[in-house]
Amino acid sequence: MKQAAALTVLLLFSPALAASYTVQPGDTLWGIAQRSGTTVQALQSANGLSSAALEVGQVLQLPGGAAALAPAVPTVAASLPGVSVQAPARVKEGDPFVLRLSGEQAGRVRVRFPSELNEDVRRPNEWLSPVQLGGQWAVLGRVVLGQSAPVRYELELDGQSAAGQFPVGPLGQPVQNLNMPASIAAVLQDPRRAEETAAVEKAYELRGAPMWTEPFANAIASGRRSSGFGQPRRERAGAKINYHYGMDYSAPKGTRVQAVNLGRVVLAGNYPVRGGLVVIDHGAGLLSMYFHLSKIDVKPGQSVDRGQKIGEVGSTGYSTGPHLHLELRLRGEAVDPARWVGQQLP
Repeated sequence: MKQAAALTVLLLFSPALAASYTVQPGDTLWGIAQRSGTTVQALQSANGLSSAALEVGQVLQLPGGAAALAPAVPTVAASLPGVSVQAPARVKEGDPFVLRLSGEQAGRVRVRFPSELNEDVRRPNEWLSPVQLGGQWAVLGRVVLGQSAPVRYELELDGQSAAGQFPVGPLGQPVQNLNMPASIAAVLQDPRRAEETAAVEKAYELRGAPMWTEPFANAIASGRRSSGFGQPRRERAGAKINYHYGMDYSAPKGTRVQAVNLGRVVLAGNYPVRGGLVVIDHGAGLLSMYFHLSKIDVKPGQSVDRGQKIGEVGSTGYSTGPHLHLELRLRGEAVDPARWVGQQLP
C-alpha cells in the first residue's frame, strides 16, 4: 500500500491565573497532573479524593508548586486524500476515545488498531467503519486496563493508508486487597458461572448502528460513588491482580436505577456473580451493564429510553452491601463510565 500519512501535534496550552482548575469534559486526574507538573497522589491529597474519578465542573485545588493551567485539548491530526482525522494526543488506561473524521470521503474510510494485537482483547485489530454521531463521522476506540504501550491506529481508503499513534498514561491507583468473606467469595465457584460468562460474551459481539442521539445520563440520581473505575484489585493478598471494571454507587436497596441512554435490552436476569443484571445495547459496540439489582423492570428485546427505570439497587451476586455497579463496555472491553456522563461522545 502507498503511505499517505501526515501527523501534526497541536499542543494548545495557555496560562491560568489561579491555583485551581475546573474539570472539563474528557479531563482525567492523570492528565491534569501531567499538565500542571504534579502527581495524581498529590492532587488526591490536596482535594481529599479517594479515587481518580472526576466530575465535569468539579473544582480542583492545585498543590503548592504546581503550574496553573487552563483547559486544553491537545490533538494529533492525520490525513488521507479527502479525509482528515483528529485523534487524542494522549489517553490513560481504560479510556474510551474517538477518532473524528471529516471530508467528503470520511464515511468510506476503514480503521483498525494494530496495537491491539499485543493486548488481551476480543477480536483484536478488527476493521471498523465510521458511524455518524453528533453530526460527525467517528470511530470509537478504547484503551485496555493494564495497557501502557501507545495506541496505534491505521486508516485505509482505496488502497492508500495513513497511520498514527498516541501515548497511554497510567491510572496511578494503588492495588486493593479485597479479602472478601468466604461466603461471598464462594459465588466465584458457582457452576452456573459458565452460563453467565457465555451470555455476557455473546452480548459483547454486538456491532449494530448507534441508537443514541443525546448525552449519557447518570444511572442513579442519588448515591455516593463508593469505588472508582480501574482500581487494581486482588481477591486476597498475593493473588492475581484484576481490575474494577466499572463504577460503584452506594445507595439503599430499592433505589431507582435508570438507563444511561437509548438502547435495547439484551440481557435481564439473575446470575451468580453479577446478581440481578440488565445489559443494554446502545449500538456501535457499546453496552451499559447494571449489576447486583434487587428488582428488574425490563425484559430482553425491549427498547428503553434515556432515563427510563430499568430496576432497583440491591446486593445480589458478588456483593457485600447494597450498591449499583455500572459498567460501560466498548466492543467487550471496559471503559470509564465517567467519561460519558453529560456527553454524546467521550
